[in-house]
Amino acid sequence: MLKHGHEKPQNPSRVVVLGSQGFVGSHIVQELKNRGINVLALSKHQLDLLDNGASANLLGYLKPEDALVVVSAIAPCKNNSQLLNNLKMIQAVTDALEKITVSQIVYISSDAVYADQVSLANESSKCEPSTLHGMMHSARELMLKATVKVPLAILRASLLYGLTDPHNGYGPNRFRRLVAEDKTITLFGEGEEKRDHIHIEDVAKIVALTLQHRSQGTLNIATGQSHSFREVAEMIVSHSRKPITIQGTPRQNPITHRHFDITACHQAFPNFHYTALETGLIKIIQEEGAIA
Repeated sequence: MLKHGHEKPQNPSRVVVLGSQGFVGSHIVQELKNRGINVLALSKHQLDLLDNGASANLLGYLKPEDALVVVSAIAPCKNNSQLLNNLKMIQAVTDALEKITVSQIVYISSDAVYADQVSLANESSKCEPSTLHGMMHSARELMLKATVKVPLAILRASLLYGLTDPHNGYGPNRFRRLVAEDKTITLFGEGEEKRDHIHIEDVAKIVALTLQHRSQGTLNIATGQSHSFREVAEMIVSHSRKPITIQGTPRQNPITHRHFDITACHQAFPNFHYTALETGLIKIIQEEGAIA
């Protein structure tokens, strides 16, 4: 759960965002600017966390009154080399944080840190990742916890979707692109698995609220409503101007589901409401049409 340093929201003096040009980071930067928050957006071009002098370079940007949002990662983390590089990146951050005290740290993590068999996840669920991506985030969380003495908020996001997603992962992002290209949507099995899908703008809003309340602790970013991949495909197809085929395939892996108990989010931010999946899908389909 999160504990708030500020009962009423107030803008931090400045927020430094690492990974500001990525899918998640760019939306966070835009949301903070929309709220009138002073932002220093640092991308790989300004600060490459894999450089040998990255820690010293980061120190040159930070001020004691800053809040720091860490988004930078090689993601998804798929191999040992990427895992080691991700740990090197966060070591550059922790090395800098040992030399300067900032006002708050927010780390964008993932629900991949939880064990696969956790079907109803909350912030107390056991962290037992089965993938390198989950292991990467779990290790980074531990490294930050071992170093940071100021309020640290760890935000574990479920599956993200949005117009500018670069990964084309299985689910909303891939399905809508297939529909836009008049191509068949191919499911794993019959698409029975249920997952919680998050609109990227909701992630940015939760980060902004966490900063404005100077919160610390752990929070899952999830809607509390899970849908099967077939349901997601059918939602997208229902808004297509042309008939699109949805086809299943022989199942290769066991069916698993992931649901979230979002009581902690309701308690932390009672006035915040997540975007319903179909509403979010319609929004990005319309946005995509507007720029086509």
